[in-house]
Amino acid sequence: MTTEQGSSAPRPQGAQGRRQRPRFFSRRKVCSFCVDKIDYIDYRDTEKLRGFVSNHSKIQGKRRSGACSKHQRGIALAIKRARLLALLPFDPRHRMPRADSIL
Repeated sequence: MTTEQGSSAPRPQGAQGRRQRPRFFSRRKVCSFCVDKIDYIDYRDTEKLRGFVSNHSKIQGKRRSGACSKHQRGIALAIKRARLLALLPFDPRHRMPRADSIL
């Protein structure tokens, strides 16, 4: 009785049989609040907070926004406060006029 432990067929790995390098290198995002040394994220600054909300009015995650854990928690808290005070919409169908168009 013979036992085989898998096929030993060669795998194609490139033009000359060596591993290929990744084609691009993604640079890690740096927290913009840490760079600017901002400790408190103001809920009244809606223009800055709009950058951390998707077009479906969902708060973007830490990996997508590039914020560190400490500032991501502050961003989420500021967005929630701004929503309660009607500075940011809860629903994406509700469009609020921008501050410069009111004047």
